[in-house]
Amino acid sequence: MGSNSTFQKLRQNERQTRRRLIVDAAMALFEKQVISSIGMRDIAEKAGISPAAIYRYFPSRDEILVEAMSRHIHMIEARLEARLEAGKASLEELALASVEYLMEHDSLFQLMGHFMITGSINPKALEKFNSVQRYFLNLLDRVNLRAGVGAGSRLFTHAFYASILGVVMAFRNYPGRDKKEIEKHVYRLASLVCSLFSTGKVPPNLTNQEN
Repeated sequence: MGSNSTFQKLRQNERQTRRRLIVDAAMALFEKQVISSIGMRDIAEKAGISPAAIYRYFPSRDEILVEAMSRHIHMIEARLEARLEAGKASLEELALASVEYLMEHDSLFQLMGHFMITGSINPKALEKFNSVQRYFLNLLDRVNLRAGVGAGSRLFTHAFYASILGVVMAFRNYPGRDKKEIEKHVYRLASLVCSLFSTGKVPPNLTNQEN
């Protein structure tokens, strides 16, 4: 009985390791190519397994995409928690940490755009996606509450989340600007959004600035 239990545990650990390797491979591809051009065969090749074998771990590409998004959200959570523990609990500090992560990780930006723009997802992966999305919004609820804004309102969280994400989507590839100029502009706009949400006012240092 004991040996069977140990064997099953080893099999389960091996399965989890393979799943992690597949998601690692997918995320690496998402950093360099558009998601629509990447298929299960591409991910399998990058992970070093056969195209047939990948389906033992993920029945569809959508499930890999959702798993990759889930991993990103946990990494964002760790970054936000680190800010909170360091006493950087203002809405602006936390928003800029999220923006910084989005600017650094093209794979997450692509994943979010894919789900929002196409609006399609394999039904089997939909439940997982909804769970991931709820988890992220609950995380933002907690962050906003600890930052003293929004009074725990989910509607506030939705509006704030959409505003910050909209800033990144609109200016992440600002034509004619280099990377540093883009980052500066995006962070400045994110700071403005935070000020408007938390005080309803535009701070003097963000007025009359050229874009």
